[in-house]
Amino acid sequence: MDVKKVLSGINEDFIKKGAASVNAEDVKKVMDKAEDITEKVIKSGPLQRFIKDVALLISMVKDHWAGVYRRLPWWVIAAVVFALLYILSPIDLIPDFIPFIGLLDDALVMGLCLALIEQDLLKYQEWKEAQRSL
Repeated sequence: MDVKKVLSGINEDFIKKGAASVNAEDVKKVMDKAEDITEKVIKSGPLQRFIKDVALLISMVKDHWAGVYRRLPWWVIAAVVFALLYILSPIDLIPDFIPFIGLLDDALVMGLCLALIEQDLLKYQEWKEAQRSL
């Protein structure tokens, strides 16, 4: 397996294509598997830097789905759901059982997703902090 070639295929288009196939069942799966996703991020080396981001993303999906925060375009939720399911799946472009390298693609997908939705995520975070202070 040519790791460099595989990783070079993970770009904004990869995230957007994955997000295009996300449906309501996928959103529900992320909400149902939130603890599993969080646990995997906590236990993995390359993903640990995303612990706070993943918690915020899961919260954003839950708030959107519950109708509490609806200021997001569907593609943002779909991109987040795609990235979180990608992390959860042990079978992806580079299988997770390959030590260290198996999680690089997961980290790249998460990083790209965060870059794509940065403005919407910041707005959500500000809203969330304002809700806590009320």
